[in-house]
Amino acid sequence: MTSRTPDEHTPEDPGTGPGYRVDELARAAGTTVRNVRAYQDRGILPPPRREGRVGVYSDAHLARLRLVGTLLERGYTLASIAELIGAWERGQDVAAVLGLEAALGAPWSERAEEAVGLPELVASFGGGAGELLLEAVDIGLLVPEDGAEEGVQYRVTNPAALEIGRLLVSAGVPLAEVLGAARRLRADVEGVAGRLVGLVESRLLGPFGEPLPAAELERLGALVVALRPLVSRMVDAELGRAMEEEIRRRLGAHFERLAGAPGEVAAG
Repeated sequence: MTSRTPDEHTPEDPGTGPGYRVDELARAAGTTVRNVRAYQDRGILPPPRREGRVGVYSDAHLARLRLVGTLLERGYTLASIAELIGAWERGQDVAAVLGLEAALGAPWSERAEEAVGLPELVASFGGGAGELLLEAVDIGLLVPEDGAEEGVQYRVTNPAALEIGRLLVSAGVPLAEVLGAARRLRADVEGVAGRLVGLVESRLLGPFGEPLPAAELERLGALVVALRPLVSRMVDAELGRAMEEEIRRRLGAHFERLAGAPGEVAAG
């Protein structure tokens, strides 16, 4: 059976057009018959039209399979692909949906993660390393590495936080208090993020039903991209200002007392 080359983003009726048998369809899409049937079971691929006892697939089926293959290569799960296909079938522009997904999924900051082993943690935190592991994994600062023995190798999601912990513990701050501060800090930051995202959700998404119009998807994606560097700069500037004020307010008097009055130093 012959067919034209399909546009894989054209929402053509999958029950019409030139036909393929299932093995021909799988070969043309670069997949397997087993995958074709699995996609049908999940609702990702519509059933074929019947010609007697033979299922016949169209160019739209081939386009759908090629789109699925592209999305899988980009790291989408089958569940996510099913949601996208559902949006497409409800009349949404898949390109707009993908553009918004890319905007939402892109990292908001450069996180240079690193690996750390248990011996290094013990060297840095001594007998408190066990406490650190349990609490830091629960907070999300340490993630056990896949394939490594549990408790031996970890991925550090925020190396700066680990380094701050090392400095404070080496200076004499109890590890339990450092971990408690890290947990509260994460909660505070999540609260800031929740308030900002809540504004977008309630004021920009609330007025629209589902599905969102393609124009609104594009506008929302552009807004997220524009906000990313601005929010990071805003939070950094606000934290810097707050740290300066807190250091002057809370530590300034201690510095003066520890340094002593000029006359007292001279008399000594």
